[in-house]
Amino acid sequence: MTWLTAVAFPLTLVVYTLSKWLYKKYKTILVSPILLAPCLLIIFLLFSHGSYDQYKQGADFISYMLGPATVAFAVPMYKYFHLLKKHRVEIAVSVATGTLVAMVSSMVLAGLFHMKATLVQSIIPRSVTIPIAINVSETLGGDPNITILFVVLSGIIGTFIAPTLIKYLALHSSLAKGLLLGVASHGTGTARAFEFGKIEGTFSSLGMIVAALLTMVFANIFLPLLF
Repeated sequence: MTWLTAVAFPLTLVVYTLSKWLYKKYKTILVSPILLAPCLLIIFLLFSHGSYDQYKQGADFISYMLGPATVAFAVPMYKYFHLLKKHRVEIAVSVATGTLVAMVSSMVLAGLFHMKATLVQSIIPRSVTIPIAINVSETLGGDPNITILFVVLSGIIGTFIAPTLIKYLALHSSLAKGLLLGVASHGTGTARAFEFGKIEGTFSSLGMIVAALLTMVFANIFLPLLF
């Protein structure tokens, strides 16, 4: 075991905790944990001349916990199940529309830039949370590494833009705010939704999960038409 492997896990926790503290204090996307923490770790690896493989060996447990963390979103969903049941039609229509728009826009851009099939299959699940996006990408024949990159970018951009849209569109509905963040920005957006309130976070959680399921269904329908 190298020194980098040994310190990878605690180092990641320290960097994430620092990023979260800065975000709570300054409330700007520039110090958001999903943006700042990876940048700090990359800089550390560059200056320490350590390899990513060595780092990954020590911090891989964090990646493993992404799955259980996603499942944990079911807790608030259970608590507010009566609201989910009450708005089931609005949720179904909104999530299906949002998922379809995200996929079609990806396919249109892929066609305009004449992207290879593997790249298209990798960016299709860009609006789905990472653990599910990886599985969807592998099922479609994409590259999970490319998928993760686009998922992170979608999360950052969506989380940055969504509050502005909510403000200028004068969205006061917890349902609208939650679904907007969950469908467009997956786990990152859901974390942001919980900052608005527990109900917004609950709707966002459901939107994120349903969007992941619909992405798999829609992808298998539309991808054969593209290639």
